[in-house]
Amino acid sequence: MRTLMIATAALAATTALATPAAAQTTDPTFTGLRGTIIGGYDGIRPGSTEDSDVDGDDQTVDGFVYGFDVGYDMNLGGAVVGVEAELTDSTGKVEANSADPNYYGYGEVGTGRDIYVGARVGTLVTPRTLVYAKGGYTNGRLNVLATDGTTELDDHFDLDGWRVGAGVEQAIGTNSYVKLEYRYSNYSDADFTFDDGTTTDTFEVDTDRHQVMAGVGFRF
Repeated sequence: MRTLMIATAALAATTALATPAAAQTTDPTFTGLRGTIIGGYDGIRPGSTEDSDVDGDDQTVDGFVYGFDVGYDMNLGGAVVGVEAELTDSTGKVEANSADPNYYGYGEVGTGRDIYVGARVGTLVTPRTLVYAKGGYTNGRLNVLATDGTTELDDHFDLDGWRVGAGVEQAIGTNSYVKLEYRYSNYSDADFTFDDGTTTDTFEVDTDRHQVMAGVGFRF
C-alpha cells in the first residue's frame, strides 16, 4: 500500500511538471525569420505644399495594394524587436485633365511598385498577441499612363520618403499568424525616369499615402 501511495505521488508530481512544459511548447516564440502575404486598401494623394492641393477637393487615388514582406524578430522577454523588408504593387490610377489647374499633381499616373525597409518594436499583451509600431524608408513609384496612340510610354516617377505605422499580430499556431496594420507614408523627394532610362535631378514633392493592410504569415 505504501509503495502504491509513493508511486501515485510521484506520478502526480511528474504530471504537474510536464503540463507547463507541454503548454510552453505550443506557444509561439515570436522569434526568427518570417514571411507574410499582404493586401489591403491603398490611398495616395498630393500634399499641401509642393503638389496641387485644393481645399475640399478629395484628390485621393484609391486602389488595392498587394505583395509580401519578410522579416526577422527577436523576443527579448515580452518585448519583440525586428527588422523587415516589403515589396508591393497597387491598382490605383488617376486619369487627369491637364487643362484643369486643380488636377492631381503628377498628371495621368498609376500607382506602381513600392519598396519598404524598416524596423518594428512591440509588446506581447498575451502569449499569442503582439501589438507593435513600425517605421522606416519607403520608395514608391508612379507610372505615367500617357500614350502616343501606338506605343505606351515607360516613364515613371520614383518617390523617396518615410513610413510609420502600427498593428497587431495574432498567432494562429506555433509558427503561423495573421496581422492587421495601418501605416502612413510621406514622400518628400522625387525624380523622373524617361523611357530611355535617363533620370532628372531630384526635386521636392509632398505626397501622402494611407494604407490599411491585412496579412497571413509563417515563421520559419
